[in-house]
Amino acid sequence: MDTKDTKDPKSDDALVNDNSNAETVGATDEEGQVKKYKYPKQIGFIILNELCERFNFYGMRTVLVLYLTRSLLFNQDTATVIYHSFTSAVYFLTVVGAIIADSWLGKYRTILYLSIIYVIGSLLMSLGAIPPLNLPSTAITIVGLLLIAFGSGGIKPCVTALGADQFKLPEQMKQMATYFSLFYFSINTGSMISTLVTPILRQDVQCFDEDTCFSLAFGVPAILMFTSIIIFVAGKFLYVLKPPAGNMLVKVSSCIGNAISVRRKERKTNPREHWLDYAEEKHGKQLITEIKTLFNVLVLYIPLPVFWALFDQQGSRWTFQATRMDGQVGALHLKPDQMQVINPALILIFIPLYDIIFYPLLSKIGIRRPLQKLTLGGILAGVAFIISAVLEIQLSKTYPVIAEAGEGQLRIFNGMPCDYSVSASIPDNTNFILRSMQSFTEQHLEVENSRSITYTITSTDPICSETTFTGTFNLQSAKATSYFMSRNGMLEYPDDPEKASNGYPIVRVLANTISDHSISFQDIHDENNKRYENVTSRYERNEIWPSTYQVYVNNVLVDEYELRLGGVHTLILVETTANSFTSNLLEISEPNSMSMLWIAPQYIVLTLGEVMYSVTGLEFSYSQSPESMKSVIQSAWQLTVGVGNVIVTIIASARIFNSQAAEFFLFAGLMFVDMAIFAILAYRYKYVGGVGDDAKAIEPIATSSEKKSGNLSSTNLKED
Repeated sequence: MDTKDTKDPKSDDALVNDNSNAETVGATDEEGQVKKYKYPKQIGFIILNELCERFNFYGMRTVLVLYLTRSLLFNQDTATVIYHSFTSAVYFLTVVGAIIADSWLGKYRTILYLSIIYVIGSLLMSLGAIPPLNLPSTAITIVGLLLIAFGSGGIKPCVTALGADQFKLPEQMKQMATYFSLFYFSINTGSMISTLVTPILRQDVQCFDEDTCFSLAFGVPAILMFTSIIIFVAGKFLYVLKPPAGNMLVKVSSCIGNAISVRRKERKTNPREHWLDYAEEKHGKQLITEIKTLFNVLVLYIPLPVFWALFDQQGSRWTFQATRMDGQVGALHLKPDQMQVINPALILIFIPLYDIIFYPLLSKIGIRRPLQKLTLGGILAGVAFIISAVLEIQLSKTYPVIAEAGEGQLRIFNGMPCDYSVSASIPDNTNFILRSMQSFTEQHLEVENSRSITYTITSTDPICSETTFTGTFNLQSAKATSYFMSRNGMLEYPDDPEKASNGYPIVRVLANTISDHSISFQDIHDENNKRYENVTSRYERNEIWPSTYQVYVNNVLVDEYELRLGGVHTLILVETTANSFTSNLLEISEPNSMSMLWIAPQYIVLTLGEVMYSVTGLEFSYSQSPESMKSVIQSAWQLTVGVGNVIVTIIASARIFNSQAAEFFLFAGLMFVDMAIFAILAYRYKYVGGVGDDAKAIEPIATSSEKKSGNLSSTNLKED
């Protein structure tokens, strides 16, 4: 933390309120009684500001991949790349925020100005999601994400540090520890509430004649971000504001650059023991010694990004995995993006449990050192991805069969009120009976490029005996083709058993009617949700809200059907006599059948790993680095998160596997190999400051997961 107590009165970051804490800690009055500092009331503004900001960030990010796929129509791989590119940008830009705050604007103005940019980006996201505005949604979204990344990343290294500046140390160490706990609580509270609320706003609210309301899901967090600025500014005249004192990261970079430059010139004429020693003349021996100590810790950071590559897939690959599952749990309907709430909820539970139960148990089996715990945390992340891969294998059994190269699919739908005998040159199915309002499916017919199959279809029923069908079924390689038998003849149309990318059920209506009619699907749970179409011979595929629907023709009830998430259906509608109808719903691809609760185990294991990995890793780094290098360590930690997300974008862009399970196994394997390398580095590492097998837990800077807050400082927060 900065040690200067006097401020430049001309600076906007001058000490605004020297008496904000009332009395002086350690000061003695006339009777010899020691007076205590009051708890800084301005901390409340900082805590509330952080809660609102985290609500905005996690709320927006929770629904982001679904918005990219469902509204902007990106495929899942591209959406994953955008999601992780955005996340990596946030963490890379923390370095920029730290430099701006420490070298130029100071913490207060950096937070204020970048928060305004942050709000603009959030508003753009909401406006781009409003269809009537006809804005270039894709471009607006990308610009919005860039502004949010700059704003969120820039303020990350400043907010917690500003809060720590409000305390007088060492007199208020205990009070500052309480602040860190409150700060961590606000982070996870904002994350948990927004992860629950924004999916509800997205799915349960209909706006602008659409089944979803992404504009509201983005808009409410934007309002919270605007509120956070108002709260933050309201506390200005209470804040202890310190002027920029120079950024240590800049100094370290300058020293390294100078060492490289001088070494290039003097390597032969003036050899030194260590390459950094070449910068001693300009930067002094102390800084060089501290950088050497810092490098010993940073070597251990090399394997760390792989963990974050796995961790941040909660918001991308795991959310997509949840869309292929059934969210109905009794009367409760879980949204796929809501499953992310498991992480912040469990963190609040696991943090105290680790201190009370888990760490004492681990100590009994020899896991005491911080680096041992960190290694175990990484292994748990790998185990979580093995669980997700096994789940994906089970899920794949419910996926539709898609025609591959060298084969074609054939479906025949009988839209006649009679059973028919089919004679066709279909291998293993040359003769069969096709019942009324039923279908025949062959999913694996050998088709090199194209193939014709002759058929003759007749009925002995007097009602239909005069209507026969003869001709050829024309199939294409890697395509599904369907035929509909109706009074208008045999109708051909391209079919697609693939499920909707948004998980909604799909229904296609095939109507064999005497004349055109009006049909509607009435949601029994929502009288305002109706789907009207003009019935001709067939309908296109329609994505429809998952619910139970009553089917009406000319406002007369025909039947009632449940349309569940992931199902692909064909509804056959037959007009048996004038204005008399019957129908049957056929399942082309089965609805999602595995409960979304099956995804919980991988979240639990990953969160167990996160607490051990993130908290222990950050505390270890701070305890082992020189006092003046705490800010550099923080920046390096943030960068490992950014690099981890880059790893995901590279693998997702490469599209190495067609199978999602194989990709999950790849990440698990990378994690295990990564932790094996880390274990070797950890074994060779020599602890400083008495940390080791017999040492107690490292004194934490904050009882928080840095991954959640990302805010532990651009300055030195620990003065113990």
